[in-house]
Amino acid sequence: MLRLGRKIVSPIGRIATQSKFQIRNKSDEKVRGHVIGIDLGTTNSCVAVMEGATPRVLENAEGLRTTPSVVAFSKDGERLVGTPAKRQAVTNPENTFYATKRLIGRRFEDPEVKKEMQSVAFKIVKASNGDAWVESMGKMYSPSQIGAFVLTKMKETAESYLNTPIKNAVITVPAYFNDSQRQATKDAGQIAGLNVLRVINEPTAAALAYGLDNKKDLVVAVYDLGGGTFDISILEMQAGVFEVRSTNGDTFLGGEDFDNAILKHLVAEFKKQTGCDVSKDPQAMQRLREAAEKAKCELSSGLQTDINLPYLTVDASGPKHMNYKLTRSQLEAIVGPYIKRTIEPCMKAIKDAKVNKGEINEILLVGGMTRMPKVQQTVQEVFGKAASKSVNPDEAVAMGAAIQGAVLAGNVSDVLLLDVTPLSLGIETLGGVFTKLISRNTTIPTRKGQIFSTAADGQTQVQISVFQGEREMAKDNKMLGQFTLMGIMPAPRGVPKIEVTFDIDANGIVNVSAKDQATGKEQQIAIQSSGGLSKDDIENMVKESEKYAEKDKKRRELIEEINKGESILHDTETKMEEFKDQLPKDEYEKLKEGITKIREKLSAIDRENDTIDSIKPMVDEFQKDSLKLFEMAYKKMQSARESGQSSEQQSSEQQSSDEKKDETKQ
Repeated sequence: MLRLGRKIVSPIGRIATQSKFQIRNKSDEKVRGHVIGIDLGTTNSCVAVMEGATPRVLENAEGLRTTPSVVAFSKDGERLVGTPAKRQAVTNPENTFYATKRLIGRRFEDPEVKKEMQSVAFKIVKASNGDAWVESMGKMYSPSQIGAFVLTKMKETAESYLNTPIKNAVITVPAYFNDSQRQATKDAGQIAGLNVLRVINEPTAAALAYGLDNKKDLVVAVYDLGGGTFDISILEMQAGVFEVRSTNGDTFLGGEDFDNAILKHLVAEFKKQTGCDVSKDPQAMQRLREAAEKAKCELSSGLQTDINLPYLTVDASGPKHMNYKLTRSQLEAIVGPYIKRTIEPCMKAIKDAKVNKGEINEILLVGGMTRMPKVQQTVQEVFGKAASKSVNPDEAVAMGAAIQGAVLAGNVSDVLLLDVTPLSLGIETLGGVFTKLISRNTTIPTRKGQIFSTAADGQTQVQISVFQGEREMAKDNKMLGQFTLMGIMPAPRGVPKIEVTFDIDANGIVNVSAKDQATGKEQQIAIQSSGGLSKDDIENMVKESEKYAEKDKKRRELIEEINKGESILHDTETKMEEFKDQLPKDEYEKLKEGITKIREKLSAIDRENDTIDSIKPMVDEFQKDSLKLFEMAYKKMQSARESGQSSEQQSSEQQSSDEKKDETKQ
């Protein structure tokens, strides 16, 4: 166990100050190609890219600017992402994963995980490394993998719009995410085949989107209440410099909690109405969950909404339907405790930023839950003024990430982002005490060191246990990892001088080193908690993701060919009727046989295992033959038409000639 010695003040202190200004130089590193900004949200995700000096949010294949962060595996093994996955959730709740961002970087034993297990239909299981993973049809997936499937969809959306492969991305995370959660998010990007240039905080990204064209000096509060997390950040904006003064929040508070509370209320009401308890029926619960989410959204603009769910369940007396009116005041009473939980972090952030409420010029609302009138009212009560509605709550974060991407690529200059570490970092010392080396709200990147010594005579090695949090005892904080420094010269306790240095990069990810000053021996690690994904895990998941991508590509090609075949059959049948009189009877019958044959082939296709080669030659050959026939029929019809026109012309000329002869006789 280490014993606290004297603090290093210099030169480490100077390094921390200097690193604050080294971020601007980061943009000098040449980044090739487009850099996309991705808001990987709990409920919805969004992707943006810079077009000139303006960020643009991109529409996905379904034509929507946001994509549900939902991944599903169908019974035949097909992977669905986004809207298609969400649509089939009612019929396949056990294999439909949503809100898995709440599990990212978490241990299976965490109380938040136990709570989440009670409110989802899918299985949350313990991985071999102790992390919380999910399971579908006997196969386990890490939350980073599920996140990677969503990121792949975002990547494909950008590639479709830009018509070029995309490699580089800036991904956002909740400001209050710890090191494990940040690292797991970066892993998700890597699994998706992205080079994650930077992981930035969501409130900071929103402030970037708001302040890019704003030249005023402002103090801004960003209140970010999304689907799974809550963040509050106070920033100072001055001449293109965005400096975060403080941040606070709750990584397990958001719209999912609101939905769960409404769901619980609806289950109780249905039981009261019918005597049926549907809490153990996954399909009924999924229908109620979707109704709860829909009602929550509708009550942001309306005062009352009707929840009508026919045939929700069946008992001995017959089918049971749900018909229920939910008012806005009822909703506010149901979710009120969760809204109140956002107040204390706001007060702490204001205090840590060392500003008065009156000095805050603007309050920005980010995250879908800020559309709720009660949330807006609470924000006004906390800050003493109404919030600005100048940013889109669903899109601002992705836009800010795209701006940061352009800064890193050197395409946007005069923007400097100075973010902070949300939680204190330190090590366990004698007696289990948590000794902080870097306090929360310290500007990053930063580096800080401190001298420690041994706790026993003749000690030749020390174990460094790294923690993150604000509690006084190490065990009450989040352990990030541990390592051992060996080869210390035997000496009386307190004599060896061991320098422990913490390094936090611009992503908020931690590196720690320990050095024995007498021997010069040093041990250094990039923190990876006892859980988390190993390098091999990530490589295997990247390969699996690539395999899925190849499989998805082949499936898409096959489906497109099936659609093409069906379209050709439809067009052929239409043309057959049009040219029926011009087609030889035997050719007409031959076409009919060909249509029947191809239709049977298309209906027998195994979309999971067959490839495009199984039908493409047949479809192409049929198309070629039918086109030849119709071309011949068209020429025949054209010839007949021209012949008819020629006869009419001759007849007309003859008539005109006869008329002239008659006139001459008269």
